[in-house]
Amino acid sequence: MEKSQMNWKEQDPWGWKEFILLMLLEFVVVIGCIKFVVKPLYSGWLDNELYAGTLMGLTIAIILLSGIYFIALRPKKISWSEVGVKPFAVKDWKIIIIYSVILLVGAVIIVVLTSFIGNSWENSKTDAMQQNATFFTVLIAFISAAIISPIYEEIFYRGFLYRWLRTRMGLTGALLLSSLIFTIIHIPTYNVMPVNFFSGILFALVYERTNSIWPSVMIHGLTNGIMVLLASLG
Repeated sequence: MEKSQMNWKEQDPWGWKEFILLMLLEFVVVIGCIKFVVKPLYSGWLDNELYAGTLMGLTIAIILLSGIYFIALRPKKISWSEVGVKPFAVKDWKIIIIYSVILLVGAVIIVVLTSFIGNSWENSKTDAMQQNATFFTVLIAFISAAIISPIYEEIFYRGFLYRWLRTRMGLTGALLLSSLIFTIIHIPTYNVMPVNFFSGILFALVYERTNSIWPSVMIHGLTNGIMVLLASLG
C-alpha cells in the first residue's frame, strides 16, 4: 500500500527511533533546557513575564516544528500532510463549533471545581498582562496563546504523537497517554493542568474525526484567545 493510501489510524511511516528522538527533544531540550534555563534568562533580559513567556513559546515552536521536519518528515521524504497539515471538510465546521462549546463549558466547570481546593487559573503571563493591560500587551498575549501555541502544539502532540500512539495502542490508549504527556509538558503551570488534560482529549478526538489538525488548531486558538481576553478584563 502506498503512503498516500495509508490509513493513518492503523499505520504510520515512523518507528521507535523517531518517537524517542522527538520525546527527548521535548523533555530534555524544551522542558529541561528552555523552560528551566532559557526562560529565566529571557525574564531577566526583558524584565517582563509576558514578553519572556511569549518569546519562550516562539522558541519552543521553532524547536518542535524543526524537530518534526528534520526527524519525522524529511528523512522519510514525506510531507506535512502526514502530521495532519491538510484541509478539512466543510461538514467539520459543525464539529469545530460543538467541541469549542464543550471545551469552554468543561474548562469553566473544571476551574470552578478545582477552586474549592485553592486552585486558580492565573499564571505569571496573565499577571504581567493584567498589571499593564494595554492594547499591545493584550495583542502579544493573544498572538502567543491563540496563534503560536495552537499551531505547533497541535502539529506535535496530535499530528505526530497522537497518531504514533494511535497506530500502536488504539483509540483509548492514545487519547489518554497523549493527553497525559500534553499535560505534563505544561509544567510548571500546575493550576491549569486539569484543563490541559481535558482539552488534550478533546483535541485528539477532533483530529480523530476530521483527519486534519486545523480544526483542533482553531478550537485550541479560540478557547485560548477567549481566556486571554477574559484575563485582560480581569
